[in-house]
Amino acid sequence: MIYLLGGSGYVGSAYQALLQKKDIPFRNLRRADFDYTDTAALTKLLRTEKPHFLINAAGYTGKPNVDACELHKAECLFGNGVLPGRVAEACTAAGIPWGHVSSGCIYTGAHEDGSGFTETDTPNFSFRTNNCSFYSGTKALGEEVLAGRDDVYIWRLRIPFDHNEGHRNYLTKMMRYQRLLEASNSISQLHEFVAASFACWEKRVPFGTYNVTNPGQVTTRQVVDHILKSGVCTKDYSFFDNEDEFMQTAAKTPRSNCVMDSSKLQATGIKMTEVHEAVARDLSNWAKATS
Repeated sequence: MIYLLGGSGYVGSAYQALLQKKDIPFRNLRRADFDYTDTAALTKLLRTEKPHFLINAAGYTGKPNVDACELHKAECLFGNGVLPGRVAEACTAAGIPWGHVSSGCIYTGAHEDGSGFTETDTPNFSFRTNNCSFYSGTKALGEEVLAGRDDVYIWRLRIPFDHNEGHRNYLTKMMRYQRLLEASNSISQLHEFVAASFACWEKRVPFGTYNVTNPGQVTTRQVVDHILKSGVCTKDYSFFDNEDEFMQTAAKTPRSNCVMDSSKLQATGIKMTEVHEAVARDLSNWAKATS
């Protein structure tokens, strides 16, 4: 039995689909039915039902984007910074191993040689560096809360995308935004992310932090090129002249654009598709929303 928190969200729904496909029993623990933010109550439930593993896909991302987190700071801080600690306390007390969906948005840029950030690099887009969005700051705090624990996987997700049109899908966003900001990023194919992260538990790889991103990096213009080549969207794309113009006219808070190194995950034998190949594949299988 697997416990799933945040199962109704974009990432959580993908975990549900994976577990159903694998025919693995799971319980989508909905907050409307049970307050899993109550440490004592969650500890009691875990001790009673004894699930084999717990996945925490709950958190606060802001809708339609991270700008909304600047308006709902209390909810954002609780969901991303406080809740992981409460889940950790309950899982440790009940002896339940678990995995936490974190974010690569705690970094900005890349190393001087262009290489990506590894799991041992200190976040450089956080409250401690005083240059981040509130969302990124809280996600970095969430990882600090879990530091040193030996019963949890921390899976860093980065700009999720898949082949289904939807407002949370990075590829859909690229098609809908009026203007785009050129940047280099590591990104995560949603269903490969959930499969790779869950494989950490299936294969019993060592607990710890993993960058779960598709190998390589991609620029905004390269994504646009993939979209145009696929024929899914053929509009004329325009770009901001620079990040300053983007911040002055289109955003309320700084964005994380970063490159991440996923070689630690690959070294465990868990593989993900090269990023350009994954983007092209999903666009070739593009499914438009039905409503």
